[in-house]
Amino acid sequence: MTARRPRIGLLGLTLELYETLSPGVRTGREQWVRRAVIPALKPLADISFGRAVNTAAGVEAAVRKFEADGVDALLVMCLTYAPSQIAVNALARTRLPLIVWNTQELRAVDDAFGGAEMIANHGVHGTQDLCNVLLRNNVRFSYVTSHIEDADGVAALAQLFTAVAAATALRGLRVGLLGHAFPGMGDCAFDSTLLAGSLGCQWVHLVVEQYIKRAAAAPAAAVRNLVAGYRAEYAVRADVTDEDLEATARAELSLRQLVRMNKLGAVTYQFMAFGDDERTETVPFVAASRLMGEGIGFAGEADIIGAIGTWLLNRVAPPASFSEIFTIDFAGNGLFMSHMGEANTAIARPDRQIALVARPKPITRTRKRQLALVPEVQPGRATLCAFTIGPSSRWRIIAGAVNIPEFVPRPSLPVPQFKIAPAAGDVRDWLTRYALAGGPHHNAVCFGDARPVLRALADVLGADYREV
Repeated sequence: MTARRPRIGLLGLTLELYETLSPGVRTGREQWVRRAVIPALKPLADISFGRAVNTAAGVEAAVRKFEADGVDALLVMCLTYAPSQIAVNALARTRLPLIVWNTQELRAVDDAFGGAEMIANHGVHGTQDLCNVLLRNNVRFSYVTSHIEDADGVAALAQLFTAVAAATALRGLRVGLLGHAFPGMGDCAFDSTLLAGSLGCQWVHLVVEQYIKRAAAAPAAAVRNLVAGYRAEYAVRADVTDEDLEATARAELSLRQLVRMNKLGAVTYQFMAFGDDERTETVPFVAASRLMGEGIGFAGEADIIGAIGTWLLNRVAPPASFSEIFTIDFAGNGLFMSHMGEANTAIARPDRQIALVARPKPITRTRKRQLALVPEVQPGRATLCAFTIGPSSRWRIIAGAVNIPEFVPRPSLPVPQFKIAPAAGDVRDWLTRYALAGGPHHNAVCFGDARPVLRALADVLGADYREV
């Protein structure tokens, strides 16, 4: 589930009048794009560029080609001044995200500055004309001002390119729901029409009986191989038996088959639904943790929105793990994070083997014991992110800078567990801001400071963005 490189269509605009007033200007600007701009952007994305356009028909044709080629976004550059009305119709109709880059070849206006330099470097007011008209027509766009040598500007474009690639992939995302909703859990509630219409996602209902039958039919050789893999890869607790591992392997093979057959990019289940059918052997906690490590989005309690949120964070700032704030550590100014059996295996410290443990008490009725992977999470700077629905059914991204301290999982707790602490300030204030922003009880955590790319993602999706 590795994310591919962003694909960006570069739409270069010029002024048709220059074809007679200053012949050669358009050709010179095209040469600059090929000589300097595309190489500067090559580390960030695959850039597609044909030629500069200066008429409405030319813009229409260029946009249609970019759409047919399946690019993730249009990077609009005014290579000279260009009047907005040659572009506004095509840009208002396209579904491609728009990034307007206000840049130029010239770095300084100095004593060498003259008429030729002015004509070749006056795209700034073209972007102002264009953005004014886009706003009048309620067309969403992102805007970056920088010279091509500015590191901050390149970083801003990189974040936008990552965001638009995620938004493109989101439009085809299929989320599997295994079981039924958790009774009374309101922040997980979703509107499937809103999901499809605004994000382009689809959800697929998976029946627990399918899961049970596929687990029972798992090939014996595949089960043996997976059990051997568990024993080789993880620190299997002494009380975990081969029978426990075999049931867990059958559960994983079943869930993987459901993910593969239904072409799912994310999945969620409701643990109580497994207990509704007395044939259920075990809950696929281990499978969910391992699938997250391969890029599959996940959330518990039939939380489709949370599964999408984990998928999004993992897409723009991998690896990301589903989690939940369980307990406040007032004395340590932090939060204890956990869930009943799921955490991305990729967030484990590389110098510690992940423990494979058995829950002493089942969380729902099953015929066999329930196993879980308990990683010791890599300490360092991190970001907590929640994807949710805010006022007026508008999508909202909530992000907070946190630190993951050194923490050894408690042997008495057979569940994934780690701590986080606000990067600055008091945990009381942090939690208050999170609640006032509408933060749900499910969230995702990734390494590093992902706030800039999440801000860019919110911009691209037209979502609210809140920092806590």
